[in-house]
Amino acid sequence: MGAWALAVIFAIASAAAYAAGAVVQERLAADAVRITVLALLRRGRWWFAVALNGAGGALHVAALAFGPLSLVQPLGVLTLVLALPMGAALARRRVSGRAWRGAGYTVAGLVVLLLLISPATGAEALDGRDATALAIAATATVAVLMAAARLSRPLVVRSLLNAVASGVAFAVASALTQTVALRTSETGPTAMFSPIALVLGVMAVGGLLLSQMAYRNSGLGAPLATVTLSNPIASAVIGMVLLGERFVGGTPGALAALAAALLASWGVVVLAQPEPLDPRAPSDPGTTPKRQPALV
Repeated sequence: MGAWALAVIFAIASAAAYAAGAVVQERLAADAVRITVLALLRRGRWWFAVALNGAGGALHVAALAFGPLSLVQPLGVLTLVLALPMGAALARRRVSGRAWRGAGYTVAGLVVLLLLISPATGAEALDGRDATALAIAATATVAVLMAAARLSRPLVVRSLLNAVASGVAFAVASALTQTVALRTSETGPTAMFSPIALVLGVMAVGGLLLSQMAYRNSGLGAPLATVTLSNPIASAVIGMVLLGERFVGGTPGALAALAAALLASWGVVVLAQPEPLDPRAPSDPGTTPKRQPALV
């Protein structure tokens, strides 16, 4: 079996693990709306979700060991495609046509966007100044998004803001992971106890907790699509500002990337819209039937 075939297999397995982790997190959020996020740490299913996300990360690293980033990264958007039927099967519901359309827009836009990004030659580690600047900028960005989410009255807006913060945190953790890995190979295991490694851990855990908060009151589709979208966009910004990455094709490529990002964003908007009321659903007198989330 060729190296690229192994890369595809590992990338798809990574997407499936991430999707299963997202589904478990969303079900936890749906079952424990009145429980604080920190209280979830005492639940076994939360740690199962953590294990699934960890497995997804490990499989992603394995995929990158056999194939280029330009092949592996676009396959990561399969997380959204796989999570929708997984979540529907667990809830014993069907995925609506609207949800599939929203997922399709998001996936198509993301694939085009990722294919238009030209990675820098070889893997690069951030120097101390760039890593510090990234940590400060990321902390400020996540804090602002969390504050905006807390002040937002519509639950969907609050969910999507937390999802964006989660995607940013995961993107920063990925960038710092590469830096710590390269420094470990050069200077030994002491690099794993550096301040950069500490920020990496905080961002990774923070991204997981923020994604858990995003799934509350909003179903699975829109928050997961937002995390899936904001992560590569934040990674692209980090790559272009700090690692010399550029869009393929110069200005036309940048415009095409903008159009792709807008298409993916429209997919999130479609997923965030509530489904029409089901007239067959029974309701008690004097109560207002609830709209279904965009998953079903």
